[in-house]
Amino acid sequence: MEKKNPAKTEALDPVFLTELDRYLFGNGRNYSVYRKMGAHPAVLDGRKGMHFAVWAPHAKAVSLVCDRNGWNAEANYMLPLEQSGIYEGFLPDMGFGELYKYAIHTEWGEILYKADPYGFSAELRPGTASRTADLSNFSWGDEKWMRKRAAQNLYESPMAIYELHLGSWKKDPGSETGFMNYRKSAVEVAEYCLDMGYTHVELMGIAEHPLDASWGYQVTGYFAPTSRYGSPKDFMYLVDYLHQKNIGVILDWVPAHFPKDAHGLSDFDGTPCYEYPDPRMGEHPDWGTKIFNYSKNEVKNFLIGNALYWYEEYHIDGLRVDAVASMLYLDYGRRDGQWVPNRFGGNGNLDAIEFFKHLNSVIRGRGDGSIIIAEESTAWPKVTARPEDDGLGFHFKWNMGWMHDFLDYMKLDPYFRKFNHNKMTFGMSYASSEKFILVLSHDEVVHLKCSMINKMPGSTEDKFRNLKAAYLFMFGHAGKKLLFMGQDFAQFHEWNENAALDWYLCEEPLNRDLKSFMKDLLHLYRDHPAMYEIDDSWDGFQWINADDADRSIFSFYRKDKSGKQGLLFVINMTPVERPDYMVGVPRGGRYTLIFDENGKVKGLTGKNIYRAKKGECDHQPWHIPHPLSGYGLAVFRFYP
Repeated sequence: MEKKNPAKTEALDPVFLTELDRYLFGNGRNYSVYRKMGAHPAVLDGRKGMHFAVWAPHAKAVSLVCDRNGWNAEANYMLPLEQSGIYEGFLPDMGFGELYKYAIHTEWGEILYKADPYGFSAELRPGTASRTADLSNFSWGDEKWMRKRAAQNLYESPMAIYELHLGSWKKDPGSETGFMNYRKSAVEVAEYCLDMGYTHVELMGIAEHPLDASWGYQVTGYFAPTSRYGSPKDFMYLVDYLHQKNIGVILDWVPAHFPKDAHGLSDFDGTPCYEYPDPRMGEHPDWGTKIFNYSKNEVKNFLIGNALYWYEEYHIDGLRVDAVASMLYLDYGRRDGQWVPNRFGGNGNLDAIEFFKHLNSVIRGRGDGSIIIAEESTAWPKVTARPEDDGLGFHFKWNMGWMHDFLDYMKLDPYFRKFNHNKMTFGMSYASSEKFILVLSHDEVVHLKCSMINKMPGSTEDKFRNLKAAYLFMFGHAGKKLLFMGQDFAQFHEWNENAALDWYLCEEPLNRDLKSFMKDLLHLYRDHPAMYEIDDSWDGFQWINADDADRSIFSFYRKDKSGKQGLLFVINMTPVERPDYMVGVPRGGRYTLIFDENGKVKGLTGKNIYRAKKGECDHQPWHIPHPLSGYGLAVFRFYP
C-alpha cells in the first residue's frame, strides 16, 4: 500500500470492487458486498497478501494499522476509488489471524482508529481490533437439513424455540475465559434440545460486542461471531452440528441501533456516516446509542448484506430482528419537540419501512426456507404480510401483547383471576391478524421482573402447579412457541449473564417433575399436528367455553388440516377441585386422555377413554364428564 498510486487501484479492480460492484453498492443492491469489503486473501503482482476495503466517504485519508507496521498510521495509506467513498489497499505477506484496524484521517486533523465494519473476526474483549479470518473450506454436512428446510411449509410445521445465551447457559471451568467453546456448546445444546423436544435454538449475542452486560445488543462487529466462544469456523461447526441433529438455528440481529464506542461505527469517518446526522433522528435518548441512517443506500446495503451473510456463510435458518418498533416510529422514546415528523407529518419512519420491505423481499426471494422474525411490540399493521401486499414482509412477529396479558393473569392470586378472565381469551381475537410466535423470553426474567416460577402465586407447590397450567395454556394456544433457558425447569433466580443456570435444580423433586412435564409437553406439541398446523386461522382453534370466569377454567379445541383429528384442552386455573366437571365437545366419538398435570398419561386404559354423550354443555351438542383436581389439566385426543 503506497500513498496515492493509481496503478495499484487498476491492478486490483479486476478482482476486487469493480465498477459494477461500486455501482451496486451505491444503489444499495450489492447483496454480496461482504465478499469484497473488509479483509480478503489476494495475490498482487505474484505476491500473496491481504486486500482491504472500507467505506469512509468523508475521510481525508485512510490507512491500515496492524502489528506488521507497528500500528503506524502513516505507514500504509489506502487508495480512494473514484467517488464511491471506498478506500482499498493490499498488504503483502499478511495472512489469517492477524489484528488490524483502519486509521481514519479526518478533515479536522484527527486520527480515528476504527475496527473493520466488515471484519469477519474480532479480538477478544477488552481488545477492540479486527482479526483477519478464513471462512473458506469448511466442510458442511447439513445438506439433508437444508433440503428439508427448503421443502417444508414453514407455517404448517412445529416451531418450539429454545432461546439461550451461550455465555451463561453453562460455564467451562477449564477455559481461560470460563466460556464454553462453540464446538462443545454444540454437542451439549443439541443433546438437551433433542431430549426435551425443541425444534430450534435462538442464540443471543453472537455478533461481536464489547460489553458482556449488553447481552450482545450493542454490536461493534456485525460480521464477526463473538470471539468469546471461539473462531468463525467454530461457530460454523455449531450450526452444522445442530442441523445434523435436526435443530434449526436463529440469531438475534440488531439493525436498530449501535453503540458509541470509539472503535465502532459511531462517527466512523469523523462525521455521522452510518447514523442520521440530526440527533433527533440519529440517537436514542433512553439507550444512549446511534440509529442507522436508513435513507443512505450504502448503509442499507451494509445491513442487508450483513443479514444475507449470516444465511449464506453460516447456514443460519432465521434472524430475529430486535427492537423493530424503535425503527418504525420516529417518536419512539421521545417527547414532543424531540423528533422530526416524516414528509407527510406522521411519526412513521418511511426510510425504515422501505428498508424492511427491501430486506424481507430479498430474504423471501431466496426460496430456501430462510425466515425472519420481528420483535415488534405495537399494533403496527401487516408486519407479516408480504411486501407486495403492502406489508413489512416478516415471516413471524413476536406476540408481545399476548405475553403481557398472559403474565398479568398468571401473577394474580387465583381468587382474582375470575375478574381478569378476558386477559387470557383476548389473544385469540387477533391471533389471525399476523403470523405470531408466543414468547416468554429473557426480557421477562430480568431487572426485578422475577423468574417465571417466582411470578406464580401461592406456596412453593402451588407455584409449580400454576406454572404447569400456564405452560399448557401457552402450548395449546394458537401460535409458534419460544421459551428462554431455565424456564423449563423453574430456575428460581432471575437470569444473570455472568452466571450459569442452576442446573443442580434439575435433581430437586419439584424442578425435576416440571422438567419432565415440559419434556412431555414439547413432545406432545411436536407429535400432534393439531397443535401447530393451523396457527393463524379460526379453522384450527375453537373455544369450547371462553366464558367460564367464575370457575377460571379454560376449555378449547385444536384441529389439524384434515379435520379428522383434534385435541381438547381443559385447564383449571384455581386450586378448587371440580369433581362433577363436564366439558362440552363439538362432535360425538371417543376422547382419550393423553396428558394431564403429571405430563403424558402412561399406560392408557379404559379409565382414560371417554365416549361423548349426547346432550348440550358449554353450548356444544355433546359432552364428556371428567373430574378436575385443583389446577387440574387435561388434554384429550379425539377419534371419530
